[in-house]
Amino acid sequence: MLKIGLIVSAIITALITVTITSGVSTVISGTTAQEERVGLRSVSCNAALGPWDSGSGDRGEQQAAKLTEEQMGTVAKIIEVGQRRELPPLAWQIAIQAGMTESGLRSLDHGDRDSLGIFQMRPSMGWGSPEEVTDPEYAVNKFYDVLQALPDWETTRPGDSAQAVERSAFPDRYHNWEAMAAFLIGRSGEIPDPAGCGDSIGNYLVASAAAATAIDFTKEQLGEPYLWGGNGPDAWDCSGILVKAFAKAGVAIPRVANDQYLSGGAHLPVREAQAGDLVFWATDPNDPVTVHHVAMYLGNDEYIHAPQTGDVVKVSKMNWDYHELMPQAVRPGV
Repeated sequence: MLKIGLIVSAIITALITVTITSGVSTVISGTTAQEERVGLRSVSCNAALGPWDSGSGDRGEQQAAKLTEEQMGTVAKIIEVGQRRELPPLAWQIAIQAGMTESGLRSLDHGDRDSLGIFQMRPSMGWGSPEEVTDPEYAVNKFYDVLQALPDWETTRPGDSAQAVERSAFPDRYHNWEAMAAFLIGRSGEIPDPAGCGDSIGNYLVASAAAATAIDFTKEQLGEPYLWGGNGPDAWDCSGILVKAFAKAGVAIPRVANDQYLSGGAHLPVREAQAGDLVFWATDPNDPVTVHHVAMYLGNDEYIHAPQTGDVVKVSKMNWDYHELMPQAVRPGV
């Protein structure tokens, strides 16, 4: 029995660490020999919570350079309170994105209806008195109190967590300040790698700066018609739109869907896909050669794609149990 157990264990280990195609791309779940040598395990980092690496550093730095002394004081308060409460840098990032979106990181004495302060908290909705919500110390602590009560905030994209606290009618706008907030917690908070993923180890790179740019580009094409072989600028097929999207982020991926699956980036279980990862469908999910469709996952069980002739670029809901869904997703740029 012991011998059988050792054999089964060896097989499982091999399956986890094997590359999908002759060393072209690395499986994200599991640990390669190179990772073992440097002591890095993929499970030790949060792969897609924001553009932590230098890929979006320029944009974040440029945005941060425009902040006033008052705004930087608010950033310092958010970080100081977060550190005092021993909250992880992700919490600071969420608060900075929320504050920048709601008030421009200023403690306002006005807003929509009775909204006030850095986070535009409404006294009539139980956030506190007008005097309290316009006090930066109170406002930041109150924001963190509500954030910590969310069940999945530590595994959710920062802008989505900001929306869950603020409950805005415009949920996507918090993402606009993701790069700036990441830059600020790196500089002001002295946290150069808040995701804990490091820069890169060969093909093992799990930062998502490229994904943010690619998502923005793809969303700009919503409503454009499908055209087989379409490479834009006004018509697309499923793989062509993704080639251009990642090219905008400086990442080259193959032109056709099954090649994108085979060598478009690092592989990870499809149910662990994060925003910006590619998901695939095939007539035979056991045979990558039969991949016939690719899309970009957006999170929240949604993906964006150019579906078929007569249709347009659009967002669809994910059916995780569909029999043609490939078992692996692909993270370009890795």
